[in-house]
Amino acid sequence: MALTLYLHPLASFCHKVLIAFYENEVAFRSETVDLLDPGSAADLLARWPVGKIPVLYDAERRRTVPETSIIIEYVQQYYPGPVPLLPIDADDRLDARLWERFFDLYVSVPMQKIVGDRLRPEAGKDPVGVADARQTLDTAYAMIDAQMNGKEWAIGDQFTIADCAAAPGLFFASIVHPFDREQRNLEAYFERLLNRPSMRRTLHEARPFFSMFPYRESMPDRFLRD
Repeated sequence: MALTLYLHPLASFCHKVLIAFYENEVAFRSETVDLLDPGSAADLLARWPVGKIPVLYDAERRRTVPETSIIIEYVQQYYPGPVPLLPIDADDRLDARLWERFFDLYVSVPMQKIVGDRLRPEAGKDPVGVADARQTLDTAYAMIDAQMNGKEWAIGDQFTIADCAAAPGLFFASIVHPFDREQRNLEAYFERLLNRPSMRRTLHEARPFFSMFPYRESMPDRFLRD
């Protein structure tokens, strides 16, 4: 098999790529990496010393492809499937890229700040940084709620790379910083994402690892079963 994806089943950015792959039935082999275990991470670090996951290796083209956006675009270019996650229309493609970055930078990144702070020792906690992250999520939620007025997916009727980014970001963010009850468009969009087969498959595979999630006690029961 040409493609190997280095990942961890609990990582939201890995989920983003998995959703994209499952949408297009991409044939690949997954390699779970424990970054705290030098032996487990050795192959990844040899290919991408930065050590961030996910990373894709294409044995056929002898190419290492890091970064979620680039991985998804690379696979669309060289191993295309039925769902064009980067639209052909130039304006739609720009919108998809914009909202993909939005979900990564203003949902997933502040979510990870909140989660990461819980893992810090008491003396090293960053309450100001966490408060800023929560404020960023509040702003992002309001913007998503407005964006989703009358839309099925992030940029309209087409499921794109932006939705691949939105699904895991909103999944974990909704646990650590719940949506406002009045944000009905956001809530409805989130439910559509949860019901997408590619997202259901990704969460099913992640479920055995949920006990490792620092906010496990806040996970709604429905996330713990099919």
